[in-house]
Amino acid sequence: MNKVAIFVDVQNVYYTARQIFGKNFDYNKFWRQATDGREVVKAVAYAIDRGDQKQREFQNILRAIGFEVKLKPFIQRSDGSAKGDWDVGITIDALEWADSADVIILVSGDGDFDLLAHKIRDERGKRVEVYGVAELTAKSLVNAATEYYPIGKPLLLN
Repeated sequence: MNKVAIFVDVQNVYYTARQIFGKNFDYNKFWRQATDGREVVKAVAYAIDRGDQKQREFQNILRAIGFEVKLKPFIQRSDGSAKGDWDVGITIDALEWADSADVIILVSGDGDFDLLAHKIRDERGKRVEVYGVAELTAKSLVNAATEYYPIGKPLLLN
């Protein structure tokens, strides 16, 4: 049985699925597909904490599915822009867990992760599976993955 470690960029999948499909990602369907016949050694969902009740409920759903939820505070800059991505945290955790898993699953379309995918695949000899919304997933990330799974209707909430 393959061991799998899953790393989800919650903000990326939320905004890309909403932009293209007007729907939300179905974490339960994803979990069933990604873990079928596999042993999960680590599963982390990285999110931004705005402190509202709806978000806390969502985070509890993620925990019930099997994810550890890591949160960063939402930071609103004086110019109106916002800060709060998890790229470095996801990268560190994925590298840390790469030796404990046969498969690293990354849920994000962010091209910044192409270097991570290459390193894990080429230097650690691990399978790297990427899930992302096709229209908004960087081609460099698709090319760096061992396998790419486009997020579409089967992985969206109805």
